[in-house]
Amino acid sequence: MQHIVLLTGAGISADSGLKTFRDAGGLWEGHRIDEVASIDGWNQDKQKVLNFYNRRREQASKAKPNEAHHSITKLEKKYRVSVITQNVDDLHERAGNSTVLHLHGLLREARSEVDETLITDIGANAINIGDFSEDGSQLRPNIVWFGEPVPNIEKASYIVAEADILMVVGTSLAVYPAASLIHYTKKSIPKYIVDPKLPEISLSDEWTHIQNKAKAGLPELVNQLIK
Repeated sequence: MQHIVLLTGAGISADSGLKTFRDAGGLWEGHRIDEVASIDGWNQDKQKVLNFYNRRREQASKAKPNEAHHSITKLEKKYRVSVITQNVDDLHERAGNSTVLHLHGLLREARSEVDETLITDIGANAINIGDFSEDGSQLRPNIVWFGEPVPNIEKASYIVAEADILMVVGTSLAVYPAASLIHYTKKSIPKYIVDPKLPEISLSDEWTHIQNKAKAGLPELVNQLIK
């Protein structure tokens, strides 16, 4: 059975109504990225960071998977499918996508600010100052921030290296190290990018660009592959 690997980004979640910071001039809800999405921002003002992610967690819990997410579930009926996502929502899982690797963490999880292995599923609940992990340290969002290593990047590179077909959906390939994953593919495998805009890096002629939003372009591609 052929192995299809999808690298998904903010565009697939945007089609479910979740905002992307790059579309807002580099701001998330009026905040600079370094204020709310960096380890320095956390150390400087934990309450601001918690408030920001509490709002994002609530928003994500109300969003629903769109046609792109559901098309991946459809694809699993004929192919072995692995999803590597830069997104921190759980829309892939709620759509029934069975194999999902989150590069940048999950909104619905909290973890110890000291021990990254102590993770708690909190659903849509808020994290407050004074909420502690089992090791007695403050809980923080289980999100990989700027200035922190990406623990799953090595695992992701191995998955991409095993791909027979690669699909890049809803990402401009501007954020590293995630963008570097496309360089781990085997030579000459089919490669597709689904996004209204051209990526911010140069791609070789072996790439097929489907210039459409994820919720329209990906189901179209999936139907072609299934046929």
